[in-house]
Amino acid sequence: MRIRSCVFVLFFAVCVLGRSFAQAPESPVSYTTLARTQTSHYEVYAEGGAGASIELSKEMETRFEVYNRLFRFEESALVSPLRVIAFDNAGSFDSYISAQLGRRREGAVYLHYQRPERRELVLLLGGGESGRLAAHQAFVQFLRAFLPNPPSWIRDGFAVYFSTLFFSGEGVAYEENLAWLDTVKAWGRETPSLDSVLMADIQGSFENFIPASWALVSFLLNSGNIDYQRTLFESFMLLKPGASSAENSRIAREYMNTWINSGAFAQDYRNYFASRKTFAELVDMGKASYQQDPAMAEMYFLQAIELRPGHYAPYYYLGIMAYERNDWNLADFYYESALENGADRPLTLYALGLNALSSGRTVEARALLNQAVEADPERYRDKAEELLRSH
Repeated sequence: MRIRSCVFVLFFAVCVLGRSFAQAPESPVSYTTLARTQTSHYEVYAEGGAGASIELSKEMETRFEVYNRLFRFEESALVSPLRVIAFDNAGSFDSYISAQLGRRREGAVYLHYQRPERRELVLLLGGGESGRLAAHQAFVQFLRAFLPNPPSWIRDGFAVYFSTLFFSGEGVAYEENLAWLDTVKAWGRETPSLDSVLMADIQGSFENFIPASWALVSFLLNSGNIDYQRTLFESFMLLKPGASSAENSRIAREYMNTWINSGAFAQDYRNYFASRKTFAELVDMGKASYQQDPAMAEMYFLQAIELRPGHYAPYYYLGIMAYERNDWNLADFYYESALENGADRPLTLYALGLNALSSGRTVEARALLNQAVEADPERYRDKAEELLRSH
């Protein structure tokens, strides 16, 4: 699986340092009553029963594998399994978290205690915002299991990077989220310096630290310059589990400054973000160049799919282009992909029917057009009847 850069409008959950369970009121919900599954790296408790705990444990192990492809931490350094507690019910989640923190939190919370065996990731299962929160905090749990006090730019930048890494029964799925991209591109020459990001734990954070952290991670990983990527990976190896965030920040900064020319970096950084396009930009560029330069339009739509493989729009437009080239099979593929990813059902059924009719599959075309009419008779009854009369 190829992982590319990503960013999202950040949702924070609190990481608690140095508190003990004895200091918090007893929770009316006990995780020990939940279904438990233990794997190589995780101990998972789930409110939804044994099946839910098994499924979640598979997800967490898959996430662990993806994370460690980049970080290459020594797995034997784990002193205890990473605990995950998952609730299906919002009331149960709120009761448990309120008992630990004395206040409510949204969706996912990583509780980082001094004793490793007491640390836990607490989740409210569900899609949307809860899924993003869970993905964000799952990475923080992984990172701090090996490196309790990482540099903030690594913690926050990579948490954003992995925040849209989702899991299905078939494995992980990744859809790059570039919600910070316009912000970062707008900085121009006002972009926070490399040193200010690397040294935030010493010099102090700043207003745009989260997007700046994501931007640095995105650039180092995806600029295409192997020296930048290598410098990032090698800096991971120098960080110390027993050091403070400030100390680890200084270690990473000194090593990276040895190999990175700040002047060249600044120009390369600006060029990289100037070249990055959002999903919406790519779709609009594809639509704009559709008549004059179909090959360029196709390239833009394919790039849009690479960014957001779960969005219907580029598939639908590629279906239209294939249809107009009389490439019926490819048009079927793209229209069906659009339908699977949430395209307007009557519209796409009509397009599939038209494609089938044009390729001589009259029986199939009739069935598809009838489905379009059933789904939206006002829009498609007359059109479908006219098409079928003409064939």
